[in-house]
Amino acid sequence: RRDVLVLTPWLAPIVWEGTFSRDILDAQYLQKNLLTGVVTFAVEKYGFFIEGFMSSANKYFLAGHPVNFYLFTDSPEKISHLQMAPENHLFVIPVQNDPRWQDISRSRMDILSSYIQSQFQHEVDYLYSMDINVQLLAHIGVEIIDALVATISSWQVTPQQEDKASETHPESQSALPEGQGDFYYTASFYGGSVAEVYKLTRACSAGLVQDRENGIEGPWHHESHLNRYLLQHKPTRLLSPEYYWDTEL
Repeated sequence: RRDVLVLTPWLAPIVWEGTFSRDILDAQYLQKNLLTGVVTFAVEKYGFFIEGFMSSANKYFLAGHPVNFYLFTDSPEKISHLQMAPENHLFVIPVQNDPRWQDISRSRMDILSSYIQSQFQHEVDYLYSMDINVQLLAHIGVEIIDALVATISSWQVTPQQEDKASETHPESQSALPEGQGDFYYTASFYGGSVAEVYKLTRACSAGLVQDRENGIEGPWHHESHLNRYLLQHKPTRLLSPEYYWDTEL
């Protein structure tokens, strides 16, 4: 494709539809005997989205390959039986609800890093975090597999000139140095190898804790910290905004 940017300045591929052969990648993935996990959170009113997300992800996420879905929820008793593909498994993990949605957002990174260390690193090779309030409309395949993977926000499809959503408090652990920034990444879909996702979530969790101790609460919470981390630790693969498109656009 010549109509879009397909390579970053640090030579990481940017994956768009039409820039890869899924058949070749599927064959390579199968040879390595890999298992991929998906983490999502359904707390409070977001329980409404569980069925829509799970049914579409079960159909379209790495179809034909085994996937472990890890669903964190504060109402595990309310989850009806979901029919999964034979190769997929759903694990429901109870999580305590926080009174403020900001605290729920903030605690995600801490929960993820803890579970990676205690459980996920022993069960999957790659791990991806996705928001529950989406539905997959087409196949997301093994073209997303790499060490550290970020998704370019659908609101910013070119290298960023002005960071509209970064943390503005200069003392925040997520503040970006003035004039720096590559792309703006959404926290709604990211992942990679278990080891790299652990490093990311641990660093973001530490930054969020330090901000909270200093009385700083940024407007975009863990997404700001995600972007700061990815500025310093460049993703090895970027997914185009096609992978997480905002319907408002």
